[in-house]
Amino acid sequence: MLLEKQQTSVRPPVKEPHTADGVGMKNRIINTTLILTAILFLAVLAVRVRAGVTADSVAVLKASGMTCGSCADRISRALQGIKGVASTRVDLDGGRVIVGYDTKTVKPETLAENITKAGYDSTVQQVVTPEQYRRRPGGDAGTGGGGGPRCCGGCGAGDKSR
Repeated sequence: MLLEKQQTSVRPPVKEPHTADGVGMKNRIINTTLILTAILFLAVLAVRVRAGVTADSVAVLKASGMTCGSCADRISRALQGIKGVASTRVDLDGGRVIVGYDTKTVKPETLAENITKAGYDSTVQQVVTPEQYRRRPGGDAGTGGGGGPRCCGGCGAGDKSR
């Protein structure tokens, strides 16, 4: 019996694989770096997605100087860069810009100022709730489109900076 205990209690030393030459440590560093990079990427992506921005108000802005789809895109980009803006639609033919935004974060005057900074005259025409906007005649306007001549896009017409 005594002999059996001696045999079971003697174990060979356990070696970690590849620790002698540092390969295991290098793998850990690489894996940790990859995980941290993925977390950083997801964090940046979450900020860009604008999670949680809801529109509790709709501003209808009058914008003059728009002549083509490029003008509409320029205005949309200028507004989407503002914190608190949930959605934008540009009615090129009607000269209107419809912006859904969070009133706790941004004011309609700020929206008009950013359109002006993009090179187009702009004023606040009306501010309503999303429900009021949907009920009004032409509440689905702002999709652009429609007939009429269009330039080639990118002409810069209406751009005061040129």
